[in-house]
Amino acid sequence: MPTVLNGKRFDFSDAEIIEPVSEVNVLKRTKHFIEANTVDVTLEQLQNDCITPVFAKDNELTISHPLFIRTVEEAAKDFFRGEEVESPVIRASHIIKGRIPSAIYKPANQLLETDKTQYFERCAFSVDIPTIYQDINGNRLFLSVVGVRAYNQQNLYSKKVPELFRVAIGFKNTVCCNMCIFTDGYKGELRVSSTRELYQRVMELFSMFNPAKQIHLMQQLCNSSLSEHQFCQILGRMRLYQYLPMRLQRNIPRLLITDTQINNVAKSYISDEDFGSYGTDINMWNFYNLLTGANKSSYIDMFLDRSLNASEIAMGINRALHGEERYKWFID
Repeated sequence: MPTVLNGKRFDFSDAEIIEPVSEVNVLKRTKHFIEANTVDVTLEQLQNDCITPVFAKDNELTISHPLFIRTVEEAAKDFFRGEEVESPVIRASHIIKGRIPSAIYKPANQLLETDKTQYFERCAFSVDIPTIYQDINGNRLFLSVVGVRAYNQQNLYSKKVPELFRVAIGFKNTVCCNMCIFTDGYKGELRVSSTRELYQRVMELFSMFNPAKQIHLMQQLCNSSLSEHQFCQILGRMRLYQYLPMRLQRNIPRLLITDTQINNVAKSYISDEDFGSYGTDINMWNFYNLLTGANKSSYIDMFLDRSLNASEIAMGINRALHGEERYKWFID
């Protein structure tokens, strides 16, 4: 059945359509979309309590975290006009502390709060659109926009240059707040010089995104399963991957998940109440959510790249189960 959204026609004929938007019951958020070493912050805290870094050579301001967040939020509200767009949920990490010039020579234990400066090197946020949603395998997913900014990936010692941002649009699983990111919903190298240019590039991303295709691909995961032997073999191959000679790695699809995250997948297979399947076959939808759940321990600067890679791995192994060769190495 076709759906028209902001003048764009989406065809959900391959998806299971559920109750009308007016009957949506949005689940209360109890988990974070990213964890690692991040903390909750508000937009007001970023605006009022944090300074904005500059490019050292010419003292030009960077695009601040609050400006980034507000620009993406504005784009989401404009593109998805008529839908419910929630306020941003913001997580930050790697606080950089400093002091004002007049307090340079003060001992640390004598510093007043007015003497101190700070900003967060890394910031991630999600803007949820709960009125665009779908059920998969009993899990409610709704549309979500995620932005990532990491000053450590920007050379602030140079003159002002286009700044790096990462923006994604995909579905968030409300059971666990896991993010489902696919290629057509991700801009990993978004370099802009102004908020106006950022707004335009984000709107272009929204226009390219195909929600019906992503829903269809995720629903297909429910139709395939791994035996416990296959599951353990995949984890073993994942552990081997990073130790392979480069000449062999080049012939295998990329794997960004870390050893610690692989361990978390194994642990969750046994203990996770929602997606664990110890002692039985595990369907590929649950396997995918074990990967995206483990990814929540990634640092902010790698979060979206690994979110996309989790989708690539799950979809690739699912195709390998049906005879495709490219990801066969993981299950041979």
